[in-house]
Amino acid sequence: MNDYKAQHLFSFTGTLSPPEVIGPLPEGLRVNFYSTGGTISGPQLRGRLVPVGGDWMTVRKDGVAYLDVRTTFETHDGALILVTYQGCADLGEDGYDRFLRGELPQKVKLHIAPRMVTSHAAYLWLNRVFCFGVGEYRADTNEAQYDVYALR
Repeated sequence: MNDYKAQHLFSFTGTLSPPEVIGPLPEGLRVNFYSTGGTISGPQLRGRLVPVGGDWMTVRKDGVAYLDVRTTFETHDGALILVTYQGCADLGEDGYDRFLRGELPQKVKLHIAPRMVTSHAAYLWLNRVFCFGVGEYRADTNEAQYDVYALR
């Protein structure tokens, strides 16, 4: 077995627009959430989420949602970082049908694998790390909160 450690890099909260339901497609229910901003805090990164991008989510008929997110972070010192990630969320066995009826769960656990790229000299190390994140979506505030770790 390989020896590795998880290092906490930062936490972030993204605020989202109400869901835009594209509708049922052969691959599942397509739903878009657009980013309206957010905050980043932690030992390795601080700043804000630029209000661009979003999540182009697909909810399968079994209630598993696949996330497909693209957004931009701006650090406290002005660096821009492109952040993309895929992930999943289990909405429950009836999650597809409930989502079709507009019934979002109040809280959903989220699991992501973010990739970050930048040309800013102070953050070039981000281009080389593999990360994972765990978080939660809250319907009452329409926010997603994550803790992001690097595998070392």
